[in-house]
Amino acid sequence: MTAPAEPRVRHRRKVTRRRALIAGSAALAISGAAIVTTTMLSSAGAASVWPTANGSKAVSSTIKVSGTYDGKLKKFYGAGELGGSGQEEGQDPVFELADGAVLKNVIIGTPGADGVHCKGSCTLQNVWWLDVGEDAASFKGKSASSVYKVIGGGAKNGSDKVLQFNGAGKLVVTGFRVENSGKLVRSCGNCKTQYKRTIVLSDIDVVAPLKAIVGVNANYGDTATLSKIRIQGDSKKKTKTCVRFKGNNTGKEPTELGTGADGTTCKFASSDIMYK
Repeated sequence: MTAPAEPRVRHRRKVTRRRALIAGSAALAISGAAIVTTTMLSSAGAASVWPTANGSKAVSSTIKVSGTYDGKLKKFYGAGELGGSGQEEGQDPVFELADGAVLKNVIIGTPGADGVHCKGSCTLQNVWWLDVGEDAASFKGKSASSVYKVIGGGAKNGSDKVLQFNGAGKLVVTGFRVENSGKLVRSCGNCKTQYKRTIVLSDIDVVAPLKAIVGVNANYGDTATLSKIRIQGDSKKKTKTCVRFKGNNTGKEPTELGTGADGTTCKFASSDIMYK
């Protein structure tokens, strides 16, 4: 049976910017190492402790990364033209990663602008978003061989998408935590150029509410494989697991086809989804 349509969302990029000056954000308290450790990756698997910034830095123009950038758990937040926290499309990111770049041990605070953009293969390790703006991270590589890795970290308060998959290739997310958001991962439903996209989600902690874990385009050959997904605070099981869409390249809203495992587009067993 086809699931009810979700609230209308936008996926197409527009050429606009929101300019807002918003100062600072609150920090929590934590001490210790600035890498993914067994403290942050608990025996249950995914990250269970939110870190706090080891200092903070206002960012008024995108930080471009090639090679490896270690933020040492400093909090970065947008200022000036990066001072937006809303859902306006086309905002610039706080970090832009070149093909093959690694970003690790970073906290993105408020305002978070458009988070992180990966122009090709990239690794995000122990990256945390305290309040997702437009998207937490967008993956934009054009090669089918591109591989994007999100290892550890977490995001919360993303009213729409958290991880936006616009490009080609494979996205692997492990040891991640998502709270109070729309979709954890969305394969772009109406980008001008569409690709076959592969998504692998494993060892994920979901804290409800979350509208859907992943959304993919069945008509373009997308696949999503889910394992070790733990959902908290959803006794009525309202969180959709894997939503299948009929995507397009015309800018129209994609059509929802159904939800749940089908063995072809959405690959997982009932035992892969655990409610706590």
